[in-house]
Amino acid sequence: MFERYGGRNGRFFLIAERDQKFIGFIIGEVRAWEFGSPPCGWIFALGVDPDVRLGGVASRLFESICGKFSEIGVDMVRTMLPVDDHLNMSFFRSQGMKGGPFIQLEKHLTDG
Repeated sequence: MFERYGGRNGRFFLIAERDQKFIGFIIGEVRAWEFGSPPCGWIFALGVDPDVRLGGVASRLFESICGKFSEIGVDMVRTMLPVDDHLNMSFFRSQGMKGGPFIQLEKHLTDG
């Protein structure tokens, strides 16, 4: 994952460490392939060691990746979550994220 997203071509894999111990990560990239969507930053993975949650680690990772997106000229960040992922939904909303202009559609390919 790091080789693929380690800061090349609008891809970012950022990690957080404390006392030389890995405590969190965030992965994202710039995408522009959705119907009519201009290039924007997408966050598709975020994790923080449960022992240090509520310590601001995820917020600092989020701010850092948003800074990286901003440095390359991107002014919008998006993510997609399951509607029942309350932990991550609460986190991203606390960062000022809200519902956007796109809606996910899907179909199981085994439905016929």
